[in-house]
Amino acid sequence: MLESALRYARLGWPVVRGAAPGQDRACTCDRMGCPDPAAHPVTMAWGVEASTDPDRIRRWWTATPDANVILPTGRVFDVFDVPREAGVMALARMGRSGVPAGPVAAVESSRYLFFVATRSPVDEDEWWSCHLDTVPESVAETPGLRWHCRDSFVPGAPSALPSGGRVTWIRAPRDEDGAVPLPDPIAVLDVLSDASEEFPHRS
Repeated sequence: MLESALRYARLGWPVVRGAAPGQDRACTCDRMGCPDPAAHPVTMAWGVEASTDPDRIRRWWTATPDANVILPTGRVFDVFDVPREAGVMALARMGRSGVPAGPVAAVESSRYLFFVATRSPVDEDEWWSCHLDTVPESVAETPGLRWHCRDSFVPGAPSALPSGGRVTWIRAPRDEDGAVPLPDPIAVLDVLSDASEEFPHRS
């Protein structure tokens, strides 16, 4: 986890420590019935604490080596979160049409996370926020598609999941040629919206 967190920091992606699967429960947090087990930050101050400082990151994960890696969204990147089937279809369509996909992660066999450039607002009113605890913005016209923007976050690979699986990269943010560019969100959204409409909503 430490090495992964440091790799994200070298990309310029801020990280924070996340909860992890518990020994006898789904999440190490103290929240009864945690709605997002092992996939949220360990503190409510995560928005302030998120950092790319390697010394701070080493201190965090030296103290809690099993902590998952959480990636805040709406800073360097946003994330489109879709059912796996829609993600697989969208990747195939992007490949055929030449739309860059950018980094893509899988949360087990249920969800795909598409990393895109965050929107640069002209003013604060145009920079919307997720505002909710661990629930990102839903795209009302497209059930199953969620947009993690400002004030949200996603688990980063190789974060551990309560089922025993892990978050994994389908398309890593860095390849042999260097950092993978973050694509335009609207171009990716167009493809994901069409693909998501063909599959029922899955949480």
